[in-house]
Amino acid sequence: MSKKALIVIDIQNDYFENGAIELVKPVEASLKARKVIDFFRENNLPIVHIQHLSADPNMPIFVPGTFGSEIHENVKPLEGEKVIQKYYPNSFRETDLLDYLKSNAITEVVITGMMTHMCVDSTTRAAKDLGFDCTVIGDACASRDLEINGKTVKAEDVHNAFLSALTFFYAKVQNTGEFLSA
Repeated sequence: MSKKALIVIDIQNDYFENGAIELVKPVEASLKARKVIDFFRENNLPIVHIQHLSADPNMPIFVPGTFGSEIHENVKPLEGEKVIQKYYPNSFRETDLLDYLKSNAITEVVITGMMTHMCVDSTTRAAKDLGFDCTVIGDACASRDLEINGKTVKAEDVHNAFLSALTFFYAKVQNTGEFLSA
């Protein structure tokens, strides 16, 4: 029997309006993530909140101790919920995430968070490589416009490209409604 845990990645103030690196539609994504969090809370299932902190004091994002580095109020952890601080996009790198999941006999992870193309992607791929079944809640994630060779790739296209790539092998991708009604 599979045992699920929810991983909420980097839904922090710096990604919202007036933050250091505002994403496209972060509020909408955070509210969808909150619905999934509420489901896990109501069903007494483990939730892991991931908080990205900058290891480089010259980086203008996720500076430890700043408002921008705090987890957003829409998804604030409750007393007793696991919070893991990380310094790299992959939530498993140099953290106790793997040990926590293994010690709780978790076999399946459900993933929400910021940024689809970076931390959500790298964490999902690592989780699958480590043997977990993965579900990404696509509308509970957000991205931003990216640029390559002088061309702008719109956030929606970035988001959809990364989610579609994950569906090939790494994860089942669902929206919040699909997940909650399953």
